[in-house]
Amino acid sequence: MTDEDKGKPEEQNCDVGKEKSDSGETEKRDPQPETVFLCFRNLNPETELKRYFGARAVLGDQRPRQRQRHFHRSTWLTVLKDTWPRFSRPGISMTLLESKDGQQYFTFEHSRDYQQVQFKFLDAVESMDPNNIVALLQLNPYHIDCLLQLSDVCRIQEDQEMARDLIERALYSFECAFHPVFSLVSGTSRLDYRRPENRAFFLALYKHMMFLERRGCPRTALEYCRLLLSLDPDRDPLCMLLLIDFLSLRSREYSYLLRLYQAWEVHRNLSQLPNFAFSVALSCFHLSQEEQTESGEREKLKQKADLLLQNALIMFPGVLMPLLDLCTVQPDAAVVSHVFFGPKSQQSPALAELVSLYVGRTHTLWREAGVLLWLEECVREVLQRVDSKDPLVEDCQNKRKQRYQNAPRNIHRHVILSEIKEATSALPLEVTTQPVMGFDPLPPLDSLASYTRTNILATNPK
Repeated sequence: MTDEDKGKPEEQNCDVGKEKSDSGETEKRDPQPETVFLCFRNLNPETELKRYFGARAVLGDQRPRQRQRHFHRSTWLTVLKDTWPRFSRPGISMTLLESKDGQQYFTFEHSRDYQQVQFKFLDAVESMDPNNIVALLQLNPYHIDCLLQLSDVCRIQEDQEMARDLIERALYSFECAFHPVFSLVSGTSRLDYRRPENRAFFLALYKHMMFLERRGCPRTALEYCRLLLSLDPDRDPLCMLLLIDFLSLRSREYSYLLRLYQAWEVHRNLSQLPNFAFSVALSCFHLSQEEQTESGEREKLKQKADLLLQNALIMFPGVLMPLLDLCTVQPDAAVVSHVFFGPKSQQSPALAELVSLYVGRTHTLWREAGVLLWLEECVREVLQRVDSKDPLVEDCQNKRKQRYQNAPRNIHRHVILSEIKEATSALPLEVTTQPVMGFDPLPPLDSLASYTRTNILATNPK
């Protein structure tokens, strides 16, 4: 078994994330189409910004100027900018490998010339001098890994505008290489992350998604998160299931998160991920507070939210204290003195990594006064259930002991990309002591390299 096969975020090296048939064999089930279908207009941040500020404020005088522009290929992920170097195909293409069970499997491919540039890029990275990458990008302005790496450099130097612009340029180059059958929105187009040529597309989408979220476009970012999940839902190489709940809450897509949870829980055991356990409860709570919800339905949703949050606290007691700490809330004496939420609450390093990620990412969503009051009520109820020897408490304790023994490689990859300090500090030594490259963080151990420097030299003798 490969590292990536045993290391899916929904598995946790246990039965989390797989459904067992009566014969004991693992069954694969396709996710519900409703949860993976996308909409082109939701990939455009202008759609969301116009909803917030109005079309006039967003577009300004763009429309007249666009009519005067020369014709360029129509793209969905980003638009060719006048400030970019003149576009010429850099040597990237896409091939349809096979169609099976209603899904199409594609891969990006590099031309021979592009492969030569790729090796020059690797030499530039090894030199540890960003100027070498800049020089290479000037000669090859649409080389993907150069764009990804320099975007990270610009972001570290707090040049956010340039960092975002470089990622958009990379996405434009990718989209111009799409196969005619490849679809961004159908939910049936697949890319294998184990192929290095495909990985840069995943990473460019991820970085673009995070720029959108920071820019105040969480709904657009959610659509990109769904896109990333649809490209490889079984392996989920960048662990979008650890992020999609946050973006759903940020964009107030509470009903979507509940539909996703209901559609995937049976075969992916999402409730065994701390982020889903708490975020689904929070979504139910917010829905119960909406005025347009009928009073009878509001009461049902509130009761459901109470039970979900109590069960989440019982399953993951290690979430409460760091969450309150980041919310700058002082817990009352009954909570502090109780052993259940104390430092001795059993939590493996792998589970601590997931908990730290969730708390570091979503604590701002729990700071609302109404949410904190609801949390306080549920904590008191949990303590009563613990003291009354509720059998669920022991059951969850046994599950924590059996599961979450080792976090798989793609969870570590997600934590590195997240740059959430609470989570990165929980990474194990075997991850933090190895070099991590921004253009390819923690590559899969079972990579499917289609070419190497040795192959190139052999076919191009001097």
